Amino acid sequence: MVDIMQDMPPMPEPVAGTTEEEKKFNEIAELSKNGYLLLKDNKIDEAERAFQKILALESHNNYALVGLGDAARKKNRFRDAVEHYTDCLSHHPGNNYALFGLADCYKALNQYNKAIEIWEQYLQHDDRNITVLTRVADAYRKIRDFKQSKILYLRVLDMEENNPYALIGLGHLHYDFKEYRDALYYWQKMLDMNEDSVDIRVLTSIGNCHRKLKTFEQGIYYFQRALRMDENNFYALFGLADCYRGMNQQFRSVEYWNKILEKDPSNKVILTRAGDAYRNMGDYEEAQQYYQRALDIEFDVYAVLGLAMISKTQGKYDDAAVSLNRLIQADPKNYRLYLELAECHVHKGDQQKAIQTLQEFQKLGIRNQLVSEMMDKLRG
Repeated sequence: MVDIMQDMPPMPEPVAGTTEEEKKFNEIAELSKNGYLLLKDNKIDEAERAFQKILALESHNNYALVGLGDAARKKNRFRDAVEHYTDCLSHHPGNNYALFGLADCYKALNQYNKAIEIWEQYLQHDDRNITVLTRVADAYRKIRDFKQSKILYLRVLDMEENNPYALIGLGHLHYDFKEYRDALYYWQKMLDMNEDSVDIRVLTSIGNCHRKLKTFEQGIYYFQRALRMDENNFYALFGLADCYRGMNQQFRSVEYWNKILEKDPSNKVILTRAGDAYRNMGDYEEAQQYYQRALDIEFDVYAVLGLAMISKTQGKYDDAAVSLNRLIQADPKNYRLYLELAECHVHKGDQQKAIQTLQEFQKLGIRNQLVSEMMDKLRG
């Protein structure tokens, strides 16, 4: 997205004259012009020195204060930048460049409500600035205000049909709110516009929509296409592994989990996913090794659950029950743990203890159909 800090604000034109005031004006004009040119060339320290010279001549000069804000922002010193922009606005209310820079700083600091407030002030001066409108829409998306975010993205599309930032934003917005078919519509539009030079992130986003919709075979097509562009792309590898897992083709999913682990051997999530794949293939020894590797990094609910499931499958119900009780203490609202523990008690012939286990979950006030069905079956 175009960054307004790359644009120079209109510079004061030098004036003909020989008075001290006119000389000072011309010196400030020259320093301002040079400062912004230096900023544009990423010579940030030199630019800062030019802006400081201006402030020595005129302590509240708007060009210098905005320039110092832009310089600090380029160095990712967002809190320093906020001070410069705020100082500028205290003496020059409504300065568009200071407003934009200040809002962008708040966004970088994850203070989205503050960013929105400042951008709304900016739009009072320039309500058709597409760059700002998409930024405000992005900020509303970050604070999960679906309605306001969508209104602004669509407003951008009314002004500029197929604006890529609005389409991308709408794709993310609908995906975040689990409206995967609508997300797919916008991502597909991005692909149709850039079929020959598509961004890999568009392909993985389309693949993820299909993954969430459980149309796994279609998802595989897009993830494989992404891998042809970058054979080590994490999202493509993860998507392929998860699609094959969804299709119960564990032997294929484990191939892609392991490709991720080649590059990132300490990824705890992927270690447990690979462990699950080996366990579902019946290779319990290999599965145990992956779960243990995850646990060697730190405690992991899914690794312990995987080991408990192996114990249960092998008829070691007491070992499984010990692990499941430990997990319930760590994650008391996870219904699956109670179901697995209840099954262990059923296999041991203790139906009453199985019922008590499910009752413990229901005491939490959480309704779950699978728990209710198992309870009815045990009492039936």
